[in-house]
Amino acid sequence: MKFMKLGTKADTFYTEQATRTLISEIAADLVIQINDITYLLHKLQFPLLPKCGLLQRLCYDTSDSESVSLELHDIPGGEDAFELCAKFCYGIAINISAHNFVSALCAAKFLRMNDSIEKGNLVGKLESFFNSCILEGWKDSIATLQTTATLPEWSENLGIVRKCIDSIIEKILTPPPQVKWSYTYTRPGYTKKQHHSVPKDWWTEDVSDLDIDLFRCIIMAIRSTYVLPPQLIGEALHVYACRWLPGLTKLKSSGSSASQTEESNKEKNRKILETIVSMIPADRGSVSVGFLFRLLSISIHLGVSSVTKTELIRRASLQFEEATVSDLLYPSKSSSDQNYYDTELVLAVLETFLKLWKRMSPGAVDNSYFLRSIRNVGKLIDSYLQVVARDDNMQVSKFVSLAETVPSIAREDHDDLYQAINIYLKVHTDLSKADKKRLCGILDCQRLSPEVRAHAVKNELLPLRTVVQLLYFEQDKGSKATTSHKLPKPHEILLGAKHRPATTNEEFNGEEIRERDHHKTKRSDGKLLALDLEKKMVIKGDIEETRSEKARGIKDASSSSGKVDLDPKKIIRRTRSKSEHGVKK
Repeated sequence: MKFMKLGTKADTFYTEQATRTLISEIAADLVIQINDITYLLHKLQFPLLPKCGLLQRLCYDTSDSESVSLELHDIPGGEDAFELCAKFCYGIAINISAHNFVSALCAAKFLRMNDSIEKGNLVGKLESFFNSCILEGWKDSIATLQTTATLPEWSENLGIVRKCIDSIIEKILTPPPQVKWSYTYTRPGYTKKQHHSVPKDWWTEDVSDLDIDLFRCIIMAIRSTYVLPPQLIGEALHVYACRWLPGLTKLKSSGSSASQTEESNKEKNRKILETIVSMIPADRGSVSVGFLFRLLSISIHLGVSSVTKTELIRRASLQFEEATVSDLLYPSKSSSDQNYYDTELVLAVLETFLKLWKRMSPGAVDNSYFLRSIRNVGKLIDSYLQVVARDDNMQVSKFVSLAETVPSIAREDHDDLYQAINIYLKVHTDLSKADKKRLCGILDCQRLSPEVRAHAVKNELLPLRTVVQLLYFEQDKGSKATTSHKLPKPHEILLGAKHRPATTNEEFNGEEIRERDHHKTKRSDGKLLALDLEKKMVIKGDIEETRSEKARGIKDASSSSGKVDLDPKKIIRRTRSKSEHGVKK
């Protein structure tokens, strides 16, 4: 960073309480009060008045020997800026850089230290330094622009803001191979590369140090040139958001009233987020879907406007198929929601995606693209369900609602959905029968692969009704197979019979079926009728089991001899005995 040195004398100012005095044999005859600091200076013995047009006018009616007291509380930059100007008049060495240039120039303009008052005055030297050094440098322009926030009106009127922004934009639009100035770039792995070229987004980190209003001025000016691609603009927005917006690991609100400082920071962050969303280019893919979900998650905590939230949901739904499971895993920030993951956020984006998909897909020329798109989303949701199923507080209703929102066409099979349900049942061991029935009701047994069906039949966590459905589907499928395989009876599969024929030569759930049925005989018409009877009786037994649960509580526990045995396995055994007896007859 460049600087300009003016003056050669040593600093002879000293402080005594709240008074700044110049060491001199000449008595002070000019007292200047600025805020809480008092300066004891000289009118004519040192070139203070000759260089300051304002002081000349204020001391015009006073005699040379008369002591003058002035108050300059409204000088821009305060006492620090005034002291720089005073030291320049006394010839004391001062250093001007991008960090103090704005206050020094504004104070010099206020004191009218122009060349018209005296040749080689401070204003002329500062303006020359500004044009030849600050505006020519990259980081100098940004640092100077940052300091204009302390004196916005003066900086705007003097053209400092406009000139700095123009200089910054000109350098950003410079082709990367022509970038010769230093810049900040801390991407992981970048410094390890040897002889690397200048990256296209070399400017994003330095610009992210600016205030959101100045940052917006630069971004909107760059967008209006249509020189840089939308993805590069989106990267700048991403870097700025990471620099200023709070992290995602923030604790849930405790419900207590926030302090004034916290509320102020929240308001500032809300403004930053809404401004960033308003600057996202309309082009699809200008920002990643993960970044959109991050903004959406933060927006819920900050309480942004409904317009901003709706826009984020819409933008995220347009790119939903590109998301990964990690993009969706954000903690819930609602104090009323006990779930760890924010499933409501994902559900809102999913519903918007489906609305857009239904509106666009019927008239699409390339239907394969829309089919691939919705199936990617279906696979994404099923993978997401497998993660949120591990949440102890995940409610069945929310789990089922998210799973049911995915249309049937979005799932090629129900294998991933079964895995999610199985995980949920393992974690939530205290589910009621009604909840288990509701949970497994979203599963289509006919759309499971043979391996998964084999696992599901043995799964003791599944309700009996689901297992029976799996067995009947297996039975129906077996009836269409070649006559070289024996058709298994449902009760044999349900009771874990060892002689279960395999529908394929592949292993089921990692376990090969080693035993085959050795009795391959043709079934008579009577046996087929008995098999149909078995089906009806198993269904009837299952229904009776459900209805009889209410009656169990009023049974007399002591009268074991008169107690009705409703064990479904025993019902199936009795059913089999009756059916075989009928066949023998």
